[in-house]
Amino acid sequence: MLVHATPLDGAALIELKHLEDDRGFFARTFCREEFTAAGLEPAVEQCNLSFNHRRGTLRGFHYQLAPNAEAKTIRCTRGAVYDVIVDLRPGSPTYLRHFGAALTAENRLAMHVPRHFAHAYLTLTDDAETLYQVSSAYTPGAERGLRWDDPALGVTWPVPVEVVSDKDAAWPLLADAPLEAR
Repeated sequence: MLVHATPLDGAALIELKHLEDDRGFFARTFCREEFTAAGLEPAVEQCNLSFNHRRGTLRGFHYQLAPNAEAKTIRCTRGAVYDVIVDLRPGSPTYLRHFGAALTAENRLAMHVPRHFAHAYLTLTDDAETLYQVSSAYTPGAERGLRWDDPALGVTWPVPVEVVSDKDAAWPLLADAPLEAR
């Protein structure tokens, strides 16, 4: 694996290192030792698969409050998504800044999302699928979110958002979110 730092401290794009021959290739997608050496949280409590029928489907921005905050590593296994993270750590020099990258089945990049970051993605193709490795179990009472179209976040989505769940559309704007919920 090749770990590339992002402008947001603790977040990374993970590139696969292929071992190729006439059969195809082999690549390690996760290694506790390599994650730790790169300063990434290696804990995996759950793995989740998400499938999306239509291009323009948005999921997020989601996060969980402490003590249930999650670190995540997201990979697109089919199609393509635009993955965006927002730093919600109040003392961080990159507080409320975001970073986005295209994760595709072809580029095989993964986004490592530290704890206390909000996460969202927008499908760039029909039939897009993502695989998540998550450090903490999903805890409904700790779940929070921010609106995907919040002007305070300033995210520019690369394709029009056409499908959003009622729950994701109802998350508060940053200005209206209670401080303890961030």
